[in-house]
Amino acid sequence: MDEKYAELRLAVETAELVDAHAHNIVPLDSTIPFLSCFSEASGKALSFVPSTLNFKRSLRDIAELYGSELSIEGIQEYRNSNGIETISKTCFKAAGISSVLIDDGFELEKMLHIEQHKNIVPFVGRILRIEHLAEQILDEGIRNGKSWTFLIIVLLTFGAKDVVKVFGLKSIAAYRSGLEINPNVTTKEFEDALAEVLLDGNPVRITNKNFIDYIFVRSLEVALSFDWPIQIHTGFGDKDLDLRQANPLHLRNLLEDDRFLDSRIVLLHASYPFSREASHLASIYHQVYLDFGLAIPKLSVHGMISTVKELLELAPIKKVMFSTDGCAFPETFYLGAKRAREVVFSVLRDACDEGDLSIPEALEAVTDIFSENSKKLYKIDSDATSRVPRHVSETLKMSNNHEKQELSSTQQEIVLVRVLWIDASGQHRCRVVPRIRFDNFVKENGLGLTCASMAMSSSMDGPAEDTNLTGTGEIRLMPDLSTRRKIPWLMQEEMVLADMHLKPGHVWEYCPRETLRRVSKLLKQEFNLVMNAGFENEFYLLKSRVRNGEEEWVPFDMSHYCSTSAYDAASPILHEIVNSLDSLNINVEQLHPEAGNGQFEIALRYTTCTNAADNLIYAREVVRAVARKHGLLATFMPKYNLDDIGSGSHVHISLSENGHNVFAASDGSSKHGMSKIGQEFMAGVLHHLPSLLAFTAPIPNSYDRIQPNMWSGAYLCWGKENREAPLRTACPPGVPDGIVSNFEIKALDGCANPYLALAAVLASGIHGLRTHLSLPDPIDDNPDMLRDKLQRLPVSLKESVEALEKDAVLEALLGEKLLVAIKGVRKAEIKHYSQNKDAYKKLIHYY
Repeated sequence: MDEKYAELRLAVETAELVDAHAHNIVPLDSTIPFLSCFSEASGKALSFVPSTLNFKRSLRDIAELYGSELSIEGIQEYRNSNGIETISKTCFKAAGISSVLIDDGFELEKMLHIEQHKNIVPFVGRILRIEHLAEQILDEGIRNGKSWTFLIIVLLTFGAKDVVKVFGLKSIAAYRSGLEINPNVTTKEFEDALAEVLLDGNPVRITNKNFIDYIFVRSLEVALSFDWPIQIHTGFGDKDLDLRQANPLHLRNLLEDDRFLDSRIVLLHASYPFSREASHLASIYHQVYLDFGLAIPKLSVHGMISTVKELLELAPIKKVMFSTDGCAFPETFYLGAKRAREVVFSVLRDACDEGDLSIPEALEAVTDIFSENSKKLYKIDSDATSRVPRHVSETLKMSNNHEKQELSSTQQEIVLVRVLWIDASGQHRCRVVPRIRFDNFVKENGLGLTCASMAMSSSMDGPAEDTNLTGTGEIRLMPDLSTRRKIPWLMQEEMVLADMHLKPGHVWEYCPRETLRRVSKLLKQEFNLVMNAGFENEFYLLKSRVRNGEEEWVPFDMSHYCSTSAYDAASPILHEIVNSLDSLNINVEQLHPEAGNGQFEIALRYTTCTNAADNLIYAREVVRAVARKHGLLATFMPKYNLDDIGSGSHVHISLSENGHNVFAASDGSSKHGMSKIGQEFMAGVLHHLPSLLAFTAPIPNSYDRIQPNMWSGAYLCWGKENREAPLRTACPPGVPDGIVSNFEIKALDGCANPYLALAAVLASGIHGLRTHLSLPDPIDDNPDMLRDKLQRLPVSLKESVEALEKDAVLEALLGEKLLVAIKGVRKAEIKHYSQNKDAYKKLIHYY
């Protein structure tokens, strides 16, 4: 038999190897344990590696190659005495590898750059890991909407010069959210997912399924444009992997999608232990290819042989490819190549014995599996420029020129940049800098700002007493570039929201935006939940008139609730507001005249709470600016006219887990239409509502609004679709009867800092979840009719501050120092407005 297959054995032993999937090598001083060379295990599990079949077999192979002592210590002594370059060249020469494609998205300590591998192997190309690229982009702060057209990401990140170095894409979706890819994630779902991802801060690690599925689909579009294959991790891996979600059969919906019929998808690692499933897919889908790296050499000899046989049971030989999945250690490349030769020989010999192949066909299979299939699929022998399709090459040139023109145009148009922050009293403030200075300096270094900025009340531009903040000390306003927007009503300016840092990279504990992010992250870490919010913004449009020589502001219109004539009168203003919000990517769900004279409401679509707060700030800016442009004054103050209806900024709250609403009950069996999670969260908000008002109703005028029979919620209770309750569960159109999708907090107004208000709501909900609080029975009638049985909510800011002073939970979750400042500012408000009875009238100019 040996003589019969001598030609086949020689062909296998001398075949050129193209390693189509591998990772970077690390130097000898890397702390990655050498035992990782033999297993996917990590941590304590590594201690058992020496008792595996692969370790015992591979140790002998390496010791024989090096001529070293047959022990881990003997091999490491040889490695240390010869150096990484020498042992790498030894391993690659013995392996017979002529080309290697490296996925450098698996970051290893001190790993060699791709270019450094060219000293070891004749040809080196790059495989681009899409999740790692997305994480890099987010870490670097490229978060605006334009960057998330994924083709542009690739173009901007690599440019025409670097694109030719890329030979394919790769996804590790199996590790993050599984292979059941949804090919139809909407842009809105992606934007919400992106906001959730950003909550976790840097460094970014993407696990959100909607986000991963979206960039996977966009990446397939990129791959089609560049005529690149896309490698997909399937089957076994390290402990981060849920093996159940790594079965390639989950990809069938994607494979059936007409958009991707011309894509080329490589299932890595032989999909072990789903090798037969992979073989089946490769046999029936022309776009599916197979790569057996990692399965060889990590499995037992029997496992390796049986796995490759399973791949060839149905899959065309022209679709099966060799790789080593070599990683960190050059020995992994040698072991993968050595075992692959032995296994392929064994499998092809048996196929000849069993009559599946003739020897000439087996000889052709050797060349195909080890090199030709990969060369053709990845176009490895092609001229670099010819690998980029002509239409893409033209797109690259146009894109580069367009980017330059766009940058030039932008630089010519934009003159000033407004850097916005919201203080403890809820006022919008800004510093304005020339665009050139912003781009060259402020982006990285921020703007100086007094620490007293978070101690100012609505009545005084100086630090309030008892805030522990004074005019001594300075912080940095750091622009959040993801919020940088062109101002729609003044096209030569941009605006950007800022965080407060002690110095760049070190967040100040009084920063409202960071407070909301921090508490949101706590909800995510403890319960894997995200809080969503959608604001309903009520405001008055006022016009100026002079009476008795004095200016006064009176309602723009005198019509009633939802009056068509009121809408007609205001429609030019409202159209401009909606268009401006749309240009800022803020979605309006509906708008209408409200019950007050000259009062209107604009409801914004819900999104993650951090996005919702940002959107609310920009929405207020738009409404006030557009009204001013039309000669009117827009005010969000709670009770502009003590004899008319007040204005709220009601917020609808829901909870999601992996993009799915989990506030709602899963079926109609729930008593209140809410899940247990939803009930506990809402119970926490209800429990803390008296102290929450210090955040949601932050000035004395707020309590002129929170009165019985004014639809603002004056008693401590909740109700189902009860607009007199401060907390109202909602079943909006499109939600099944009896199911609650969200709850509304009515006791919130336009003077509130939305970051602090939502952070306080979050903290209250977390307390409800931690302690499993229960909701009392809902109130179905007007609560004022039950005033003798219900607790009245604070009737003044003084009472809400007293409640806050007793609330140890909010202090612990929001931060003691921040709460000291908030209480100091609130007490300053109480003092000023109690001593100056008409001072509230000036609030129309502040809010």
